[in-house]
Amino acid sequence: MKTLLISSGKQLSIALFYACFGIGLALTVTGIWLLNGRADLSPWHTHFLSHEFDRHKGVEDFGDYLKLEQQLFTEVDQELGKLSGGISSPINRYHSGSIADPKRWALPWNQSFEWANADAQFGLLLLHGMSDSPYAMHQFAEQFKGRAHVLALRLPGHGTLPSGLVRLEWQDLAAAVRLASRHMSQVLNGKPLYVIGYSTGASLALNHELENLHSGRPTDYEKVVMLSPAIGLAPMAVGAQWQSQLGYILGLEKLSWNTISPEYDPFKYSSFAVNAGDVVYRLAQHNSQRLLALPEDKKRQLPPILAFQSLVDDSVSTKAVLENLFLQLPKGANELVIYDMNRSQVNLSMTPVDPLAEISGILARTNLTFRGTLIENQVGFSHLVQAREFGTHTGVEKLDFKWPVSVYSLSHVALPFSANDSLYGNQMPNSMERIQIGAAASRGERGVISIPAADMLRQRWNPFFDYQMQRIEAFFSQDPEPTEYR
Repeated sequence: MKTLLISSGKQLSIALFYACFGIGLALTVTGIWLLNGRADLSPWHTHFLSHEFDRHKGVEDFGDYLKLEQQLFTEVDQELGKLSGGISSPINRYHSGSIADPKRWALPWNQSFEWANADAQFGLLLLHGMSDSPYAMHQFAEQFKGRAHVLALRLPGHGTLPSGLVRLEWQDLAAAVRLASRHMSQVLNGKPLYVIGYSTGASLALNHELENLHSGRPTDYEKVVMLSPAIGLAPMAVGAQWQSQLGYILGLEKLSWNTISPEYDPFKYSSFAVNAGDVVYRLAQHNSQRLLALPEDKKRQLPPILAFQSLVDDSVSTKAVLENLFLQLPKGANELVIYDMNRSQVNLSMTPVDPLAEISGILARTNLTFRGTLIENQVGFSHLVQAREFGTHTGVEKLDFKWPVSVYSLSHVALPFSANDSLYGNQMPNSMERIQIGAAASRGERGVISIPAADMLRQRWNPFFDYQMQRIEAFFSQDPEPTEYR
């Protein structure tokens, strides 16, 4: 009887194993079929440029980086005639003369730009995010150009073809930031260097200083501003890389892409390579490990950080900004501004899970070592907002800003842009000489047009941009914190 039970148990285990294996195989095959059944890839997804920077190219200074970048954009111009042949679209950035053609703008915002200032009080290094371009930082450059020597760096793989993100590694991005930082330090000759980093750019700024401290070098930045910082991402990014590797094994190029979309944005890739998400994930993980391993005396040498983060963010983790960054920093002049959602009665009735619940316990702590600010609705479902302090500061200040009626939250991509931005703002142009993305939301039956509704309806501009700029101005003008904090 005992032998019979053991035999039956083994048979059941084997049956369960094959059943699970079969289900897993079926799900994998179905997933591959669905992913490979998406829109066909275009030449800008599959063509690789030869003049793109990587850390193995032997580029030793920023001047050589810019020379290589010029060669890269010459190559882009030469190749686009071949790549876009036979394609006629009024909204394709790669179709010459379209309303999304980057050359319709006065300045080449896809490229690095440096605005020298002989009377500069400080230097300002601007670092954009993954799939973006230096255009994402142009309003900060324009704000400070009268007082600063400004450099907006084009990160490798960006501003050209989406294929630039397929083979990218985070170490290539870090190497470019290192060249730009060294160049700025030499130009400034002792004047302070400030950084504003957006998303991956913020993570790269943090990485630069963590690597300096890890290697026993002094820090380069006087202060760091972060917008939607990529401090933590969902672990699904690891699984996504398996998708890309499986596609390589099977010869299915589409599996290298998380999204395949029409390229209608002149200064940001609409298609997103699986590898790009993996790059950000690995960089964030590396930073987290570096910060955790850093002794307290070294942590005190990190520059003060001012970060802005939307409570609702589909790209990075707001909770990770708190847990993996601000809760790891010693007491100092660090500040975090969180934009709550628009808590109108209608919006709350359609929100099944309050996104604030995930971090409310942290915000309520009395031992926080940084200044926190929550931008929230005033009482009574008002669209007016107030700044509620937590952490080292307390109090509530009513602000002269309000939520637009049709906006229920900010988004990851909204923070760097004001309402009057000509591309991502909320003002429709008088003529259609150039595309306007921020105010464009075509309506009709679902499933008809190729641009996803989720992209068209995503909030692209920040109604609190002026408040954000006021905080940055105040942060830059503050005297350095006491030496016991550095």
